[in-house]
Parts: sequence; C-alpha cells; structure tokens
Amino acid sequence: MKTYFYLIHIQYLGFRYHGWLKQPGLKTIESMLEKTTQYCLGHFEFKILGTSRTDAKVSASHSAFELFVSEPLDLEQLQHDFNTNLPNDIRVINVEEVDKDFNIIQTPKTKEYLYLFSYGEKFHPFCASLLCSFPENLNIERMKKGALLFQGTHNFRQYCTKPKPNTVFHRRIETSIIKENTQITASFFPDKSYCYQVISKGFLRNQVRLMMGQLLRLGQGKINLDDMRISLRGDSSQPLKTIAPASGLILNKIQFDTNVEGS
Repeated sequence: MKTYFYLIHIQYLGFRYHGWLKQPGLKTIESMLEKTTQYCLGHFEFKILGTSRTDAKVSASHSAFELFVSEPLDLEQLQHDFNTNLPNDIRVINVEEVDKDFNIIQTPKTKEYLYLFSYGEKFHPFCASLLCSFPENLNIERMKKGALLFQGTHNFRQYCTKPKPNTVFHRRIETSIIKENTQITASFFPDKSYCYQVISKGFLRNQVRLMMGQLLRLGQGKINLDDMRISLRGDSSQPLKTIAPASGLILNKIQFDTNVEGS
C-alpha cells in the first residue's frame, strides 16, 4: 500500500496545554492534533510525528508535524479543514507534500527559540501566557554579556535534565543574544520588555530554560561571568537548579536543511 507524506506547519499558544507529547488524561498539542486529524479524514488510518516536544505552557510561532496517510490529500482543503476544526489557540500555516526520504526527526534542522521577559512592576495579567515578569531589578547589560558566552561549542551537561546514557552534551549555539523585545508585542505589554534569542541545530532537555535561568541569576547578581564560564566546562554532572518558567518560552522558527520551509 502506498504511503503519502505531508509536512504540516503549525502555530500554537501552549498556555493551556501540558506540552506536545500525548499523555493519558491530559490535554496536549499532539492529542488535539490527532483528534482533529481523525475528524478531518474520517478515519484512524494515519500517523503523525512531531518535530519538537515542547514542555507544558511553551508556545510556538512555527513548529511542524509530519502526517502519514494511505491516500492523496488536497493541500488547500486539508489546511482549511484543520483550521475550521482546531481550537483557536492552534493554527495550521502551511501544508505541503514531501517524499518518502524526508524524515521530520532525522532531517537536519535549525531551531530558534525566544524567551520574553520583563522586570519590576507586576504586569497586566493578559501577558502571562507569553511573557515572564520578575519583581527584582535585573542587570540587563550584564545578562547581555552572559548570553554571548553561550555562543560557540560548549559542554552543556549542567544545562540538561534527566539525560539518557548516550546523550551528547557538546552542542554548538549559533546565536545567543538578549535585546529589547520588538518581535512579539501587545497593547497590554509593559513599556519595556526583553527577548532572549537562541539558535542551534539541537537542544538538550530543558536546555533553553536552564540557560535563561542562569542568565536570570547573573542579572540578579547571584553569580558572575566566571561562574557561567565554569558551568560550560562540563566539570559537574549535576544540572543547574534554576530553570526559567515555561510560559515565557516560544519556539519561534524551525528551518529544515532542505527545500521544505514554513511560510
């Protein structure tokens, strides 16, 4: 039986979901997509495979999943059917057919994450799903210097939770910068907010949130730049204790190293 392969690019607000991965009794992005796919196709003869297992409350401006079916599908109609039946916090932004050689897990890709944050006065409650606020003052200039230390290839053993025995801890970070947030804004956002942008071909479990947690400790004056340098040597097997809240984290873009790309 012939199999047809479709790459479906999506966006979602993760605030009310328990992450991507399907879990019994919990509302997740994967379970919602499976339920909607079954409704749109009218049968259970399909399989979906995601590209990034985001944590609970983490959102995505651009993620993707692969759909395997035994029948050809109309791309425009499929996108229309998905968006008609998905809840308002999940949207399909593009659908395209790929060949059997494309594998959403093994195909090389680059992932860009953003972490939105502010500090000082408590912000409007509507911000809670996208932006984390910290009551104490943060030294942003020191945090900017710390972010640059992550760039390049380092041992991120302390920036990983529950690693598997064969986990490779040496990872290369292409971009790691803190700047004023202009990418995602709203009328109820504080007058000034910040964006931590980090890009790599691969991240460890909870790596970005642990990196952000270390930058927060730096901004709070609890550690210095030398402490950050030491944490990247891989001398300790104990993960760092400060992990930034999930709701400020956004998977901003996935760039596949093929001609397949989201719109």
